[in-house]
Amino acid sequence: MASAKKQNTPAAARRAKLDEARRKERARERRNRIITIAASLAVIAGLVAGGGYLMSAADKQDQAEEQAKSSPVRGERSWDELTQNHVQKKVDYPMNPPVGGDHNPVWMNCDADVYTEPVPDENAVHSLEHGAVWVTYNGKAKPADIKKLADRVARTPYSLMSPVKDQGAPLILSAWGEQVTVKSATDARVAQFFTKYVQGPQTPEPGAACTGGIAQ
Repeated sequence: MASAKKQNTPAAARRAKLDEARRKERARERRNRIITIAASLAVIAGLVAGGGYLMSAADKQDQAEEQAKSSPVRGERSWDELTQNHVQKKVDYPMNPPVGGDHNPVWMNCDADVYTEPVPDENAVHSLEHGAVWVTYNGKAKPADIKKLADRVARTPYSLMSPVKDQGAPLILSAWGEQVTVKSATDARVAQFFTKYVQGPQTPEPGAACTGGIAQ
């Protein structure tokens, strides 16, 4: 009887209640740990999967760039054995816009420079010698194409853009010794030409400056 009374004392009841609370807390902590571990594993799995996707996407982009660099640009024209003399006079170039030959000692700035007025051929050719891509257009080019190409040039070091009123096509891209006429700014050859020829293997003076020249 004494033992039963002892178990029914207020102290025993409080202890039992405390033990039950502790049991419930341990159970809750155990559930929280399980949830946390499960969530962590899900995050890790997602990161692994996401990382794999990003690596795969990066690999595909690298492969696309390598293919763009190694493949010929459809419809492009090429010129070899172009002279590189510095001259102070006007040059009569055999192509319009010119893609190489004798040129002014000072280059046009080509650090993503978009010119809204014609620039001297002799200075622009010097920019091509430094590995720049020169985007030109005439009055027949669509405003939307001009804007889209200007946006591309504006974010691409070693490129410049200007109007050439008497060129034979609305949109032309030129590099040293290379030139292509494109139908629109969305023509796939635009991206390929930039990828292949901005500081590309055709560059006579790779790494030469595209700043410190003249601006319009």
